[in-house]
Amino acid sequence: MVLVVKIFEVKERFDPSTALRKLKDFKEEQPLEGGKKLLSEILDLKLEKGIIQGVFTKDFVLNRYYRGKPIEALVTEEVPFWFKPFKNRIFLAVLAPSKARGVKKLLTAYVANKLSEILFIKVGGIVEAEITHETLRRLHESNPQATKLIWFDSIDIPGVNKLALAGTGLADTGLYKEYLKHGKIWYAVFEIKKRGLVVGITRNCVVTLFSRSDLSNFIQYIFEDIFPLIS
Repeated sequence: MVLVVKIFEVKERFDPSTALRKLKDFKEEQPLEGGKKLLSEILDLKLEKGIIQGVFTKDFVLNRYYRGKPIEALVTEEVPFWFKPFKNRIFLAVLAPSKARGVKKLLTAYVANKLSEILFIKVGGIVEAEITHETLRRLHESNPQATKLIWFDSIDIPGVNKLALAGTGLADTGLYKEYLKHGKIWYAVFEIKKRGLVVGITRNCVVTLFSRSDLSNFIQYIFEDIFPLIS
């Protein structure tokens, strides 16, 4: 199963104990006909070694058709998240839902903005994180045999939006060097042999796991290997 984590950064003053209390108190209800309601809340919340971990849940109405008639069903999306300090910064990692189940996915950006509202009474206290083109380039060129795929964007060739290379030894190819003259690395897939992982990394800090691994190992990789790459 493919796992996808999006990383954000907290830009406001962040006290773990205060944040934990505010997150525990969060609950939103939207009434529906027939006495039912849609609920948003945070479950399984805990604070260990400075890391806040929880699951953001939100109910949706799923519309389906049975023999030509619309039928409404209530479904719940569950989105695990982690607040973790790194040096003098606080990062937020949000795990994207693995299945849409016929309803619009609860986007990681929505969760980040809602958590910002809960903690800081405004949107913008939690913002996008970024890994620079230069960092992805160094990561690739330091071990080109580990790179499986590279996508380039910001292409200056008219009519070309993206360029891609796939294979091994990409740093030694003429095409790789030529593409660097015309664009920036947006996305790259790497094999991390020391951890037994194959991951894709984008400049806007979306990390995708393609190999088999449990969630805890993947999250530990993000904490230890991805956080230091963020600009």
